[in-house]
Amino acid sequence: MNLDHFVRAIPDYPKPGILFRDITPLLGDPHAFTAVIARLAAPFAGQGVTKIVGIEARGFILGGAVAHQLGAGFAPARKPGKLPWRKHAESYALEYGMDALEMHEDAVGAGDRVLLVDDLIATGGTAGAAIALVERLGASLAGLTVVIDLPSLGGAQALRTQGVRVERILSY
Repeated sequence: MNLDHFVRAIPDYPKPGILFRDITPLLGDPHAFTAVIARLAAPFAGQGVTKIVGIEARGFILGGAVAHQLGAGFAPARKPGKLPWRKHAESYALEYGMDALEMHEDAVGAGDRVLLVDDLIATGGTAGAAIALVERLGASLAGLTVVIDLPSLGGAQALRTQGVRVERILSY
């Protein structure tokens, strides 16, 4: 199934000069959604993944379904101030500013093999912060799986250079 026509390009969002890739049409179509979850999970089937870390916010939607597909648990990596219990935080740069992610201190740990799930990788800052949190919490990283890679921003390549397995479905 060709998934390109389920991704909407929105210029100047969230700031002028940014071309936002909106996957809500993909999420709304049952056949496209099923295909995307299968493609996100397939490269990591049988790889011993025990936890999925979904990166806020679309990574929650995708990650929960990938966790189900792989028979793994799910843990959220959230924006600051959203988690109610003891947590660790990691700041990172976006292509248009700064942000941070937080995870509960017991979300993942020693013995967990973690797959990160998100909708898109751009500069790699968000994924890098999630990786740092997973490693700080003592888990090992299986890789990162995303719907969209923006190779001109270099994030996926930078992570691959650091030894991170990055899988993607679409590239713009």
